[in-house]
Amino acid sequence: MTGAMLLAGLLTGFALVGQQPAAQAPPAPPPDPAVWWSPEIPKPPPEQDPFQGRRLRKGEQLVPIDNGVDPLLYRLWGLQPLQSQLIKPGELVLEVWARPATGVRQAVVRVTVRRDGRAFVQARAGLGCCTPEIGRRVDIDAELATQQIPPLKALVGAPMWSQPRSVIVDYGGGAVEPVCLEGVSWDVTLLVPGQARHLRRACDDAEVGSIAPALAAALSAASGRDARFDAVFARGGDFSRQQRAYEALIASGGQLKPGENNRPQPPAAPLPPEDPPTVNTRP
Repeated sequence: MTGAMLLAGLLTGFALVGQQPAAQAPPAPPPDPAVWWSPEIPKPPPEQDPFQGRRLRKGEQLVPIDNGVDPLLYRLWGLQPLQSQLIKPGELVLEVWARPATGVRQAVVRVTVRRDGRAFVQARAGLGCCTPEIGRRVDIDAELATQQIPPLKALVGAPMWSQPRSVIVDYGGGAVEPVCLEGVSWDVTLLVPGQARHLRRACDDAEVGSIAPALAAALSAASGRDARFDAVFARGGDFSRQQRAYEALIASGGQLKPGENNRPQPPAAPLPPEDPPTVNTRP
C-alpha cells in the first residue's frame, strides 16, 4: 500500500511539472488624464442645494455677508457658502450657528424659502477641533412641510433685526458685560433680497431671548430628523425660558445696549431685477 501511494505521488508530481503556467492578464492601461478631470458631475438635489447653482446675470449682485464665517468653513460643513447664494424676490435664508462655551461640539442650521413655494432645511452638527475636517459630522438635508413656511416668512419683519449686532445687557443699574462660562453662543443671519442682517448673542438668557423667534424657527425645522443631532439640543426648538427672560428685562426697564465689539450691518446691494418665478416642479 505504501509503495502504491508513493508511485501515485511521483506520477502526480511529474504531471504538474509538465503543465504550463496560466497566462496572466496584461496590466490595465493608466487612466486617460483628460477623462480623469472631466467626469459627469450629477446635479445635487434641491435638499442639498436649494438654489441649485444659480449664476449671476446682468444687473445682479450678491448680497454682502459679514457673519464671521469664512466661505471655506462652509465647505468643511458640506454647505454652499452663504456669500455665494443668489437670492430672488420673495425668498429668504435664515442661518443659525451654535457654539457651546465649553467643548468643541458645534452646529449650524440653514433654512431656505424659495419663491416657488418650497422650503428646505440643511443642518449640520459635529466636532470642530483637532483635525482639518469636521469630526463625527451629522448631515440633515430635507424639505419642509408647507405649514412650516408662513412662520419663517413672518420673521422677515420681526423687530429683532433692528437690534445692535453685538449687545450687552443693562438691567437698569448699569451695563455689565456678561461672561459666558457655560451655555451656547449664537450667530443668526437673515438673508433677503438686497440685504443681510447678522446678530451675535452670548449665553445670557436675556440676550438669547431677544432672538428667540429666529432660534426657535431654525431649530424646530431641524429637530426630530436625526437622533444624533437632537442629542446636541436637549430642548429642541424650545426657547421659551430665554424669551421670558428678555420680556422680563424689558418690563423692568432694562435694555440691550451696543457692545464694545458692535459693528454696522453689511451694506445693502441693489435689488435683483424681477422675473417670473419658476414653476413648482418636484423632481
